[in-house]
Amino acid sequence: MSDANNPNLDKRSTPQYSLYQRENFWKPNTGEVPLFNTEPGKLEELAKEKLTQGGWYYASSNAGQSYTHLANRQAFYRHRIIPRQLVDTNLRDTSTSIFGHKASAPIGFAPIGINKIYNPAGEIPVATVAKELNLPYCLSTAGSNPIEDVAAANGQGPRFYQLYMPHDDELTVSLLTRAFKSGFDVCILTTDTWQLGWRHDDVATSNYAFYRGIGADLGLSDPVFQKRLAAAGIDPKKDPEKAGAMWIDNVWHGRAWSWEKIPWLIKTWKEISNGRPFCLKGIQSVEDALKAVEMGCDGIVVSNHAGRQVDGAIASLDALENIVAAVGNKTYIMYDSGIRGASDVAKALALGAKFVWVGRLWVWGLSIMGELGVRHVMKSLLADFDIFMNVAGFQNVGQIDRSALGKFNSYFD
Repeated sequence: MSDANNPNLDKRSTPQYSLYQRENFWKPNTGEVPLFNTEPGKLEELAKEKLTQGGWYYASSNAGQSYTHLANRQAFYRHRIIPRQLVDTNLRDTSTSIFGHKASAPIGFAPIGINKIYNPAGEIPVATVAKELNLPYCLSTAGSNPIEDVAAANGQGPRFYQLYMPHDDELTVSLLTRAFKSGFDVCILTTDTWQLGWRHDDVATSNYAFYRGIGADLGLSDPVFQKRLAAAGIDPKKDPEKAGAMWIDNVWHGRAWSWEKIPWLIKTWKEISNGRPFCLKGIQSVEDALKAVEMGCDGIVVSNHAGRQVDGAIASLDALENIVAAVGNKTYIMYDSGIRGASDVAKALALGAKFVWVGRLWVWGLSIMGELGVRHVMKSLLADFDIFMNVAGFQNVGQIDRSALGKFNSYFD
């Protein structure tokens, strides 16, 4: 554990996040206990106990038979860390920079929608913790709080906006304008979810919160969408189900976009934001990564939506290796899908990602204990990452490269 009187504490450029381990070990001496177990499997089990059936199904469901979800975890299992010994890690630095923002670690809060089905406060406690920990927060278009309210909770924290693009240009411009005015200064277009994948549990239980009038406040607070509601004769207070349905049918509309629309969107965002970065999320093929670079995207997120969209798809970690080899020096590459701990973060970084987004872990924390739960999960992940760097022999994030990895199969060749 970490010595609270370690003379290096004041010399480090980033906090000694590993002290959270010591804090939890000490709790019985003050009549306390740790909040809950953050081992991913036990964390998931506890969240299942806390959530409604609908909340649990929506958080846990994957596309089809969950083969892509399984592939994500298997890919992490195949790659093995090669620790280095007798490295002076006493002044290790966990921080990184992303699009001009300095973050405490190369870890961010992934965009996840309708947080109100996990906790009545929705995205507010999540954005609050992100600010406290100085980890980038990404708000989903499917979020359940108004953009402005989430921004207020996030304060001066670095924050990005994930766009599900409506087939209504005026509405798209309104959403992006609200986002930028509220301090969300990077736009990330999700490309893999024009509509939801086939998720058996959700379909079998009619589990779609928006159609129940729950979680549509981000859209219902938009002035352009309010005009659309009025034109359709829908009063969201009297008929929340129809209002929620109209909103989400503008977001997950089932009508695919193509590359031809991307120049307009980039130009529009750049004009609104005075040139701030534009990225694509959902890239899995080398061809699409090359096209994104050609189109002028500032970054890409290698992601299969955590296995929730296409069953039987390539593991995101395997896709990452291929994409980094093709465009690693041409665009800012981020990773998403299947992260469960610090070693997973390190493996993605070693394979060429510059930044990693985490989703389900903090969703479980939010489901279990709201803001306290999110804080506990993410402080635990930061402690895990800080300890990883200490015991595996890394002085800074930049040192976690391909040389840090072996493959499981190679030990049996």
